[in-house]
Amino acid sequence: MSFAQPETYDDSPRPRPVARRRTRPRTAAAAACVVLGLGLIGGAVTGSWLTGGGADGSGSRSTYAAAAELWHSVPVDELFPPTVQGDGAGPGGADRTWTRIAVAPDTGCKDAFDPLLRKALVPVGCLRLLRATYTDATRSHVTTVGLLFTKADAAAMTSLKARFQKEGLGSRTDLMPRPYAAKGTAAEGFGDAQRASWTVSVLTDAPVVVYAVSGFADGRTVTAPQPAADAMKAGATTAPAQAGLGHEAQGLADRVERGLRKTATSATEKPS
Repeated sequence: MSFAQPETYDDSPRPRPVARRRTRPRTAAAAACVVLGLGLIGGAVTGSWLTGGGADGSGSRSTYAAAAELWHSVPVDELFPPTVQGDGAGPGGADRTWTRIAVAPDTGCKDAFDPLLRKALVPVGCLRLLRATYTDATRSHVTTVGLLFTKADAAAMTSLKARFQKEGLGSRTDLMPRPYAAKGTAAEGFGDAQRASWTVSVLTDAPVVVYAVSGFADGRTVTAPQPAADAMKAGATTAPAQAGLGHEAQGLADRVERGLRKTATSATEKPS
């Protein structure tokens, strides 16, 4: 799937040629064939452009393919900026600012997910996992955001997304992603028992699963974690909801995801 806009075509009216008084039937038939032939060729070319294919059938590199390579071709500061602005991302539309405090070495997926989540992700495979942990402006919350680059094609990613939606896998507490607790940082005590809210997004326009999990920076244990979508609902009264931790997880994940898409799109643009 490509993020680029399809090309537009000049459909402005053109003057019709003045008809001659005497038009031989054979000439008219030949002209009709030429018009039909050009129409078929034009349609084929148009279809090729719209699907990203070139005249030789190979086409330009797709955004999906470009996204699959970002884990090793893009600087970490571009995937996980040192500072992320979350305009309107907090409760009640309040602004948020997140500061990166740790970046995990890029690894495989072993020990990065709870067993059932790891099992659910098996169909798309694990090519590489990138993670970073952020804290909010008050340094009272910590959030780990991750980019799981899979080995899957678009069809497999679409199938996984459908399963997550149908079975509600993104809302199950036994399928929460794990945080990255870096020593010597505000997230040093951010372990499995400190997870408060989370979100998991399976992309279909890139072979990537984006997730985020948030908690309290003081290392307190959370006995009733809540999915970000529920914690962000009006009237939610759980500890994660009252602390705005659903907004922390969802807001940061959304902005990292947007940055990923923007970077993948830029990688496929042809120089002018």
